[in-house]
Amino acid sequence: MRKLVFLLPALFLLACTQQPAKHVPKQYSIEQFYKNTRIGGGAFSNDETKLLVSSDESGIFNVYEITIADGSKQQITHSEEESFFASDYVPTTGEIIYSADKGGNEIDHLYLLKSDGSTVDLTPGENEKAQFAGWSDDDQYLYYVSNKRDPKFFDFYKMDTENWEAEMIYQNDEGLNISGISHNERLFGLSQTITTSESKLFLYNRDTEKTIEISDEPGQYSSSGFSKDDNFFYYITNAGKEFAYLMQYEIETGEKTALFETNWDVMYSYLSENEKFRVIAINEDGKNTLLVKNNATNEQVDFPDIPDGNIVAVSFSDSEELLRLTIGTSKAPNNIYVYNFETKELKKLTETRNPEIDPQDLVSAEVVRFSSFDGTEIPAIYYKPLMATENNQVPALVWVHGGPGGQSRTGYFALIQYLVNHGYAILAVNNRGSSGYGKTFYKMDDRNHGDKDLKDCIWGKKWLQEQNYIDAEKIGIIGGSYGGYMTMAAMAFTPDEFKVGVNIFGVTNWLRTLKSIPPYWESFRQALYTELGDPFTEDSVRLYNISPLFHAENVKNPVMVLQGANDPRVLQIESDEMVEAIKANNVPVEYVIFPDEGHGFIKKENEIKGYSDILNFLNKYLKGTTE
Repeated sequence: MRKLVFLLPALFLLACTQQPAKHVPKQYSIEQFYKNTRIGGGAFSNDETKLLVSSDESGIFNVYEITIADGSKQQITHSEEESFFASDYVPTTGEIIYSADKGGNEIDHLYLLKSDGSTVDLTPGENEKAQFAGWSDDDQYLYYVSNKRDPKFFDFYKMDTENWEAEMIYQNDEGLNISGISHNERLFGLSQTITTSESKLFLYNRDTEKTIEISDEPGQYSSSGFSKDDNFFYYITNAGKEFAYLMQYEIETGEKTALFETNWDVMYSYLSENEKFRVIAINEDGKNTLLVKNNATNEQVDFPDIPDGNIVAVSFSDSEELLRLTIGTSKAPNNIYVYNFETKELKKLTETRNPEIDPQDLVSAEVVRFSSFDGTEIPAIYYKPLMATENNQVPALVWVHGGPGGQSRTGYFALIQYLVNHGYAILAVNNRGSSGYGKTFYKMDDRNHGDKDLKDCIWGKKWLQEQNYIDAEKIGIIGGSYGGYMTMAAMAFTPDEFKVGVNIFGVTNWLRTLKSIPPYWESFRQALYTELGDPFTEDSVRLYNISPLFHAENVKNPVMVLQGANDPRVLQIESDEMVEAIKANNVPVEYVIFPDEGHGFIKKENEIKGYSDILNFLNKYLKGTTE
């Protein structure tokens, strides 16, 4: 039973096919939207009768088990304060590994939930950040990475499942990213971030202590695992091409072979336990496309079609007879399905949408494109309210994703559907610098933030104004994280363009943000400095110039700011200062602080309050009404 897991921070998002104009949608409260549940994970139990998942059904995330035969769900943990996220079953005992931080501080620990109900913190260092990385081939050891030795670097450990004693098997003195281990534990896949659009890939041999570079030309590289006999190493790269493709490296000879490529990015790929199947996930125009191939026949497995479905994640059972799929739509949060290769049955195990909400009252995602100021084609995800007509014009919002380098995607997001259901059109702009559209497009915002990417958002506003059902005088801008920065940049640098701005956990002072990067981001720090600028050099002048805080006197239209008190990326003082500076202009500003959140929402009660406040703010200052 071999499972290796290396997770990347995740970001959210989004897009609308037109419904029949005659349908008048019912409006729903934010509380009704948050009777929906979010669910993730899905590790198979040792006997393959259950799945281990994380769900926020209780109000925050807890660990649950789903019985595959009948879809029944049992709550395993009962936390009321911190969210618990399921990692996996212990293969030798069936006990449970889960992770949790404190109040959103991102200092995740790994916990063992024992069969007697007691819990053990396996990584108890006060400032130790740890991440589950799978199991050894003989199931006797848990793999994980941890920065307990040095807060800046993650080392690789194995911990025996009998006594739960840890042993370091790779000391990361070079600040590299550990991205895989061979089945015989001799080889490590290592990557080095050069810039946000370029990396290097290496193989390190523990026996010889030698490192071989796999990356032979500039590009992005990521590990995709080892073959079961450890003769081959797989990786994904866009070197020499516009989009990422899957490669095979023969370890003994160094021969490289392209295994799969298409005209979109390959996101990830891996082999099932005994290599009967290969999974390939493709980022196709803001939506996941999944290929599962039978390696013996080279035939593709065909799944039953799920309209508007977006396959977010998959996992094979060790027997290779079952496949867990996590599938979402733009009208509903992700659901868990299991596909049986023998019976060809795709069974839906969860229903995350609140039955009070009629899906016909929600909108599906539509991919659109528009020309920006310089003729560059900009992709976007669009939501058109069902009630919008030429005789019933609606206000609109330009939505900006996180990043830099994120991507708005088709999929469910409660705030988007809530706002659209209450009469706001939303255009989620994938401005230049977004991922998913080729490396040339991805690099187009380097050292140009708050300028051309902001103009893309403004030209998105112009596209909205061309739609005859949009009130051209009532268009605002909204975004989270980097999108929050873009929101504040719009309000400070182009104060006449947007009638309101909503900043959700956004950067406003790049000098402070880049100087206060958490220590565990060390391997990525220089890449950020290369793309954005180094605050400790002459780049500080440019960073000052693109920081909205230092140009707050220009803000003239109403702003709303949401901030987590425990945010390690955007410190609360940053939003405090921005809000005070706007107040000095006698401009309406609403400020909502969440004392038990970090960089984003985890708790339902906070999302309900924050998103309800956003609608009230927009109704007052953009729509000009109250509901």
